[in-house]
Amino acid sequence: MAKSALVGISGGIDSAVAAAILEERGYRVEGLYIQNGFPGGNEKDAAAVAGKLHFPLHTLDIKSSFRENVVDYFVGDYLKGRTPNPCIVCNKKIKFRYLLEEARKRGFDYIATGHYARTEKREEGNSFRLLKGIDNDKDQSYFLFQLGEEELRSLIFPNGDKTKEDIKKIASDLKLPSGRESQEICFVPDDNYREFLEHYPVALPKPGNIVDEAGNVVGKHKGIHSVTIGQRKGLNIASERPYYVLEIDTQKNEVIVGREEDQFTHGLIATDCCWVSSDTVPRGVLQARTHIRYRHRGVDSEITFLGDKRVRVRFKTPQKAVAPGQAAVFYQGEYVTGGGWIERRLRDD
Repeated sequence: MAKSALVGISGGIDSAVAAAILEERGYRVEGLYIQNGFPGGNEKDAAAVAGKLHFPLHTLDIKSSFRENVVDYFVGDYLKGRTPNPCIVCNKKIKFRYLLEEARKRGFDYIATGHYARTEKREEGNSFRLLKGIDNDKDQSYFLFQLGEEELRSLIFPNGDKTKEDIKKIASDLKLPSGRESQEICFVPDDNYREFLEHYPVALPKPGNIVDEAGNVVGKHKGIHSVTIGQRKGLNIASERPYYVLEIDTQKNEVIVGREEDQFTHGLIATDCCWVSSDTVPRGVLQARTHIRYRHRGVDSEITFLGDKRVRVRFKTPQKAVAPGQAAVFYQGEYVTGGGWIERRLRDD
């Protein structure tokens, strides 16, 4: 009897090709389109893909859960002077959660998505590991570090061993509906998060001072939600050399700035850490390569476990623009070991 897979269908070519690959491998495929309640969704494109590949498409309305778990978190982090990463939270609390629930209800063997990542079952025991996709330019494993073995043992990434060009060629050969490329944040029109926040029903932080590291006032900000760590443009500070945002002090409602060389730090503290595989023992010291944001090339690091899901990460080479609220994801070679949320950059800790 053919194995079955419930595929998360977004309407774009990545998920469409993932479904096509599974059909080619002999899987019985059905699709799931998740309605999040925000404009910009591709439900018509998803239906067109399902029609072209001749599989049933189910829809699931999770508007309330999406707003509570993803959008409210996104807004709340900006109001706290942090830089959120909603895609990571959405993957854990929305996409893979509901895909798994629906797959179990409907009796599917596996779930699948169009992410560029890979999984591997270890020869010893019954543990599963998460790996980078082979296309370094499209690898999305950074966004998946919160997935654990519960998800990985039921999960297939058909696109993980292919490049984006491979996927485009398959889509073209199959004459799949092209769909649209995903925007950076699916619920924020034109990726303009500041405008999104200004129209969200919440009280925004008040304007305040921009100060240098010595405490001298060098400018004014429009609210701590309007700036991000590492930002240079839009600060409106008269100076021969550009200033960059180093920190955000929510207690004083101040934005601290410095020169480019002041951005560098030798490490960070991360909280709410989790570990992908059961064979990763969170104790002692771990040598790994740390990625502090998506597209970051990573830096060799020494990770010390502090207890209570907290770690101290010391970089072998200083890094700049370490942003609280972003994820620090740990790799050993191609394997994702785990990760956590950046609490603060290290100074002289």
